[in-house]
Amino acid sequence: MSDAEVPGGRSSRRADGAALGSFLGAGEGAKDHLALLSGTIQNVVGLVVFVLGTFGANILVARAFGGGAAGATALGVVTLGTQFAFIAAAGTRFGMDMAAVRYVAIEQGRARGGRIGGVVNRAVAIAGLFSVAVAVATFLAAPSLGGALSDRRSAVDALRAAALALPFVALTYVYLGGSRGLKIMRHTLYVQWIGQPILWIVLMLIGWQIDMSIGMTVLAYAGSWIVSALAARFFWDREAHRFVPEPVDPDETRTLIRYGAPRAPAALLSQALFWVDYFVASVFVGRGDVTSAELGVYSASVRVALALVLFLTAVSYVFSPFVADLHARGERERLDTLFKAITRWTIAGTIPILLLMLIAPGAILQVFGGKEFEGGTNALRILLIGQSVNVSVGAAGFVLIMAGFTGWDLFVYAASFVLDLILAVVLVPMFGTEGAALAQAITLTCSNALRLWLVYRFVKIHPYDRHYFRLVMPGAICAAAMLAAHLALRGSSWPIELAGTAFAGAVAYVPSLVLLGLTPMEKATVRSVLRRRATAR
Repeated sequence: MSDAEVPGGRSSRRADGAALGSFLGAGEGAKDHLALLSGTIQNVVGLVVFVLGTFGANILVARAFGGGAAGATALGVVTLGTQFAFIAAAGTRFGMDMAAVRYVAIEQGRARGGRIGGVVNRAVAIAGLFSVAVAVATFLAAPSLGGALSDRRSAVDALRAAALALPFVALTYVYLGGSRGLKIMRHTLYVQWIGQPILWIVLMLIGWQIDMSIGMTVLAYAGSWIVSALAARFFWDREAHRFVPEPVDPDETRTLIRYGAPRAPAALLSQALFWVDYFVASVFVGRGDVTSAELGVYSASVRVALALVLFLTAVSYVFSPFVADLHARGERERLDTLFKAITRWTIAGTIPILLLMLIAPGAILQVFGGKEFEGGTNALRILLIGQSVNVSVGAAGFVLIMAGFTGWDLFVYAASFVLDLILAVVLVPMFGTEGAALAQAITLTCSNALRLWLVYRFVKIHPYDRHYFRLVMPGAICAAAMLAAHLALRGSSWPIELAGTAFAGAVAYVPSLVLLGLTPMEKATVRSVLRRRATAR
C-alpha cells in the first residue's frame, strides 16, 4: 500500500476517490471501512440500549431502596456484588475471550474455518474450569469478604449471588469472542449490549415480588448472565456449523493457555483499574473519611464516567479481528490506515457525551435519586479527565493484545494497578472520594501514554493524522449549543435541564459532523450504505 492510500498522505484525496471507485470491486480499503462502519453502527445502537439499561437498573435500585442516603447505600452494596462478579470473570476467563477473537480471525483469514469450532470449544473449557473454581471459593469466602461493610448480611448475600454469576459472565464473553472473530457483531449487540441489561431489570422486578432485598437484586443480575450465556452459545453454534469440522493442531490447548496466561491477570486488572479506587474508598467507610452514602454517590459517578468509554469498547470489539488478521498477514500499512480511522470515529462519537457530562454533571447524577447525588459532581469531572485520555488513544490496548503482545499488556495493567492503588491509599484520606477520582485520572493518563508508545514501538502504527482537525469545529458548535441550552434551562427540574441540553447538542453536532467532520471516503461510504438499503427496500 502506497503513501497515497494512507490518510494524511500526499495524495489522500486521490486515494479516497480510488477507494470509492473500487467500492463494489476489489478495493480492500473501502471494504474494510464499510465493515467497520457497519459494525460501529450496530454497536452505537446497542450502546444506547446498554447505557439506558445499565443506568436504568442502577437508578431503579437507588430509588427502590428509598432514594437519598438509603438508596445510595443500597446502590453501593449492589455495585460491590455486581462489579465483583464482572471483574472476577474478567480474570477467570483466562483471556479466552480475546484468544477466541484472535485465533478464530486468524484461522478464518487463512481459509481454515473448519478449525474454529475446536478452538472455541477448548477456550470455553479453559474459561469454565477457572471461573467455576473461583466462583466456589467466592461463595465460601463471602462472609469474610463482606464483613467489612456496615450492612454485613446484605453484602454477604450480594457476594454469593455474584459468585453464581461469575462463570456465566466468563462463558458469555468467550462465545461472543468467537463470533467477533468471524467479524459478526450482531451477536454481541443482541446478547451483551441489549439483552443482558434489559433482562436484569425484568428479573429484578420479578424477584422483588418475592424478596425486596439486595441479595435478590444481585441474584437477578446472575440470572441475566445465565440466560445470556445460553444465548451466546446458541448463536455461536449456529455460525460454527456452517463450516465442515477440521481437526485443530495437537498443541492448540497449549497455545491458548500460553496466550491466555498473561491475559488472565491483565484482564482482571483492566476491570479492577476502574474500580480499585472505589474499593479503597470502601475501606475508609465509617472511619470519618468516607460515609456509606458518599461511597454510593461515588459509585454513580464512576458509572457515569465509564459511559464515556463504552463507545471506545464497542468500536474496539469491531476492530479487534481486523488487527489479528492483518497483523498475522503482515499488512501493516492497511492496519495503520484502519487504526487512524477507527480512533477518529471513536473520538467523534464521544465528543457530545463528554460535553454533556462536563456541562450538566449535576443533572446527570440526580437521575440516580435526588440532590444528594449532586455531591459527586467534582469527582465526576475529575474522572472524565482520565477517561478522555483513555478514549483519545483509541484501541491501542486491543492492538497490543490482538498482535500477540500479551506480556506487555500485562505489564501496563500491573503497573497501572499498583499506581492507582498507591495514589488512592494516599489521596482518599486527604480528599475523600474526590481523591479516589484523582487517583484514577492520573493513572489512566500515565497508562495510556505508555500503551501508545508500546504500540508504536512493536507494531509501528499510531492513531493520529491531520483529519482530526475536522472534529474541532463540530465539537465547538456542539459545546456552544449545549452551554446555551444549559444556561437557559438553569433552575428547571433536572429532567428538563438534562434533556434540553442533550437535545440542543445533538441537533447542533450531528449535521455539523456530517458536513465538516467526515472525510471524502467516509461520506461516500455512508452514501453507498444508504443507497444499498434504499435499493434493498
